Amino acid sequence: MLLLLLLLIIIIIIIIIIIREDVGDACNVEEEKYSERVYTIREGETLELQCLVTGHPRPQIRWTKTAGGASDRQGDQAPHNDTLKIQTINRHQGGRYYCKAENGLGSPAIKSIRVDVYYLDDPVITVHQSVGESKEQFYFERTVFLRCVANSNPPVHYTWKRGREVLNQDVGIDTKILKLKNLRPQDYSDYTCVASVRSVCAIDDKSAHFSLSNRTAPPSIKLLLDDPLVVNPGETVSLVCVASGGDPPPTLMWIRPEGEELPKRSVVNRGTLTIPAVTVDDGGVYSCVASNNVGNSAKKSTTVLVRGLRKGRFWITPDPYHNDDNIQIGREVKISCQVEATPPEELAFGWLKNGRPLRSSERMVITHTDTDVTPGTTNLDIIDLKFTDFGTYTCVASLRNGGSPEISIDVNISSTTVPPELTVPRGRSHLVAQEGDTVDLQCLVSGKPKPIILWSRVEEGGGAAATGHTPMPDGSAQMESYDGVLRISNVTRDMGGTYRCQTSQYNGFNVKPREALIQLVVQFPPTVEPVYTEIRQALGRAFSLTCRLLRAHPARLLRYEWKLGSRLLTVGQFGEQKDDTNYHVRALNREGYGEYTCDITNEAGAGRCTFLVTGKAYAPEFYYDTYGALWQNRPRVYGFKLQWTQMEPNAVDRIVAYRLGIRQVGLTRWWEQEITMDRTIQKGELLTYNLTELVKPESYLVRLTPITHYGEGDTTERIITYSAPVNPHLREFQCGFEDEALCLFSQDKTEEFDWTRHSAATRDTKYTPNTGPSSDHAGSKQGFYMYIETSRPRLEGDKARLLSPTFNMNTKTSSLPGGVAPTYCNVCVHIFGDCNRSLNVFLRQKGSIVTDTSIWSLSGNQGNRWRQAKVNIHPTSVSADSSVFHQMVLEGVRWVRHRGDIAIDDIAIEEGECKDPPPRVSEPPENT
Repeated sequence: MLLLLLLLIIIIIIIIIIIREDVGDACNVEEEKYSERVYTIREGETLELQCLVTGHPRPQIRWTKTAGGASDRQGDQAPHNDTLKIQTINRHQGGRYYCKAENGLGSPAIKSIRVDVYYLDDPVITVHQSVGESKEQFYFERTVFLRCVANSNPPVHYTWKRGREVLNQDVGIDTKILKLKNLRPQDYSDYTCVASVRSVCAIDDKSAHFSLSNRTAPPSIKLLLDDPLVVNPGETVSLVCVASGGDPPPTLMWIRPEGEELPKRSVVNRGTLTIPAVTVDDGGVYSCVASNNVGNSAKKSTTVLVRGLRKGRFWITPDPYHNDDNIQIGREVKISCQVEATPPEELAFGWLKNGRPLRSSERMVITHTDTDVTPGTTNLDIIDLKFTDFGTYTCVASLRNGGSPEISIDVNISSTTVPPELTVPRGRSHLVAQEGDTVDLQCLVSGKPKPIILWSRVEEGGGAAATGHTPMPDGSAQMESYDGVLRISNVTRDMGGTYRCQTSQYNGFNVKPREALIQLVVQFPPTVEPVYTEIRQALGRAFSLTCRLLRAHPARLLRYEWKLGSRLLTVGQFGEQKDDTNYHVRALNREGYGEYTCDITNEAGAGRCTFLVTGKAYAPEFYYDTYGALWQNRPRVYGFKLQWTQMEPNAVDRIVAYRLGIRQVGLTRWWEQEITMDRTIQKGELLTYNLTELVKPESYLVRLTPITHYGEGDTTERIITYSAPVNPHLREFQCGFEDEALCLFSQDKTEEFDWTRHSAATRDTKYTPNTGPSSDHAGSKQGFYMYIETSRPRLEGDKARLLSPTFNMNTKTSSLPGGVAPTYCNVCVHIFGDCNRSLNVFLRQKGSIVTDTSIWSLSGNQGNRWRQAKVNIHPTSVSADSSVFHQMVLEGVRWVRHRGDIAIDDIAIEEGECKDPPPRVSEPPENT
């Protein structure tokens, strides 16, 4: 019994995967060496890969793809298969796709298929001269190459034509390159390159044309504009590019460096690029490219400069020969003013003192940097500062040709002008905030004028090291603040750390920067696991619940609190090295079922683990791979062998019964009954219940609920659909072929022709009037039978095979002594004609292999009458559970002459020995 159970479990965990391809106009599936499965599809078609899976418990399916982002998908829509579908597939989506199935038993099953996307782009012909021979024109005695390139998969095959003449190797053709050596007048002609992938995936050939003449020349262009082109904001810019040479006439296009897009407002008309209402952002380099596929493309560039002034800044430099940074009478003071200008050579500076123009003198020295340097800078050196020099100095920046407003910068020099000092308010150097808060980091700056404050973050462990490596909350390397306050909204735990504030070198004193550090601590509630989990547990058993701390801030003085519902169970505090807390139940009673919670708290809040402890049984899992689940023993009804395994049956109290509900699909009424379980169910054990009196061909919804002393468990549902049934416990089978379903007999499509269902009333005997039965076995002309027509186009040796349903005979349930279940076969046969046919009967047994055994045959002319044939069948067990799966195979064979048919009717299979079984009958064919 243990061995049988083990074999059953092994069968349950086997997963078989078949990848099926289903595409409308897709190409073929082929097997390559090493059994690599390759599926070819044309670009733009719909790819559909289906993974057919068997196994129990129901496998979960996931699709993945190699070499790039792929589609991952969980198979949750069907018990057997899951489909990967890609609409309008492109060439980049080719590659190897994997279907992976898992059900928790054994190793995952994986199958793969390589998808090869076929495509063919339009070919392009380019023309080149040999190295060192490039000229404006293609002269005589030069070597010219015509190169044809088309992107494709599979590799493209090229064919060249001159006019209508197909060129071959004799004229120097080398696949995609056509070499015209020592050009002659006759070589000036029309050339066609035909690219072909040989109609793979129904991809048509594509072609390109080129006319080679003595005028053929590479392109040349010129720009009809100034370089650089300087414009004012808001003006309309027109960049004109014209072709000055080239045959065929080149195409012109405008581009920007590094693939940058043209302004969205721009309009391109042939070689003219128009940019209305130009802005500063539209400035830069623009290139005109001309191409006619002859030689190299021609390219010329110009720069568009949009006038403007930006970023006006100043700084004050005290006397560098004194250690004191203060401004004092009798010392030197330098005021520097800096502005970014476009174009830089148009930048002009002026100085005012108290609103009046200031000119350079011996004590007031005004200097400017080179106009080609950007940003432009002007300096005012005040030598031997006097009391009368105190006042407001204004730096005025402008463009000589206008087009942009002036920028004025005021700098006040007085006895109160002092270098900055930077401090952090008392108690603000260490800030504590909680996630979601808004926090202000503040640095107080004194001095006159007050400089801009630059904020940055200090790397962890880096002290006052380099800035910019740890980004600010807005993602930048540093942020500016004019009031010394950095506001951070909706602070997160990632924003905690050390922040640096420092004075900038501009808009203040040009002295060593002052700086200060502020530590920001962001508190957040504990993060715990598991957030939620369900525990199935039987009465009387011990179990433990564990809540793990992942992270928290602060991480000290953490407390935990266990509850069952609203009832407090225990409280405590975490130790220094402890990162989890446990609650133990020694013996579960009914009051112990419910929702357990563990709250781990700190100053910022709490993290909660939730455990639902229940005695509910897990859901049963239907077994979809039952061999011979359907059977029929009466014409209008059918039966179904319902099989399932119980998920984790030992996790809870013993399952004492199952509540079975069933209703016909489309109706609302349920029928319910209880299936009693009088023993303990083992994990992986296959449970069985036979459903009977199901009306053909209706489908049924079945609901199965396990029941323990705790109560009802989780429910599982499945739909039973009527299909080809097999008989699990064979007692009697009869078929008269009166029904179009043929009692579930089927044709063997591997043979040359089929059996035909007919009645004498519809039998056409015009061409073979002396063959075939004149009625069915019961004598009725309206009754049906099966027959084979041996007339033309049938040839000698042609076969037709009729396969019975598959029967499952269990020797353990046999009514015969010793568990043996032989059968009795009654075959009524009609053979009429001249030595030209035979009937053979085989027993087909199904196990790990399929075997056909000849058990009876009949040949020769049997006269115009029905003959009864009886034969004993002795199937043998080929499975671990003593099941015997077998079929009857009825084979008709055509002999020499065309006349004579074989008919069969009223086939019966019954349990028990045949009475007086006739011997085999065999007559050799006549020599006619």
